[in-house]
Amino acid sequence: YLLTNQYKNAANLNARIQLHERFSVNKYDWQRWVFDHFTILPRRGRILEIGCGPGELWRKNGDRIPEGWDIVLSDFSPGMLQEARQHLQGIQGRFTFQQAHAQAIPFANEHFDAVIANHMLYHVPDRAKALAEIRRVLRSGGRFYAATNGQKHLLELHELISTFVTDSAKLWGASIQISFRLESGKEELSQSFAQVTLDRYEDALVVTEVEPLLAYILSAPLAIALDSSTIKQLTEHIQ
Repeated sequence: YLLTNQYKNAANLNARIQLHERFSVNKYDWQRWVFDHFTILPRRGRILEIGCGPGELWRKNGDRIPEGWDIVLSDFSPGMLQEARQHLQGIQGRFTFQQAHAQAIPFANEHFDAVIANHMLYHVPDRAKALAEIRRVLRSGGRFYAATNGQKHLLELHELISTFVTDSAKLWGASIQISFRLESGKEELSQSFAQVTLDRYEDALVVTEVEPLLAYILSAPLAIALDSSTIKQLTEHIQ
């Protein structure tokens, strides 16, 4: 389902990105904050991003990419990779694009100096296998960067939707709700990596427009099941 519908291209993901970019209280860009953590990496090396989506991390940091980095952007969606290629045209950096699944990374042992997995590990069916693959392709002393949300992420929005949808957790995908989260991520990663550090990006949303919020809701994995009457009621309630 994720490959054929939810993430066949970047449309649904972009709706979520736009809500955060337009209405976040924290005005220091999320992608810039993530890239801040890469300053300790060698100026020459191989970097792999798993689940790269439309390439926002690199587009937002095009002015900061070391010339000596060979960057592989991977995603299991060809549509996402195509959008990443388009978005990164003219951006400084040596990019290679590779369709791949996190559970079967098609590279040799100890190939990369760093692996990045932003907001995607909760989609992986077998995370233990994916983490083993990440360890395998990381060189000795390499670094793994993973980002996720907290359990109360967009809690108010979920409560709003629950007024109109009997089981709102299913709308967003129940597996995501109970999966890899900020509260449990460090402990889970510690089972695969000897040293794990948790850094927090504090933020909140103050949404002042109806359409971006509705677009976010309709980007949910199972929003296709909402009928027109429910969408109309939801829109009127938000207004």
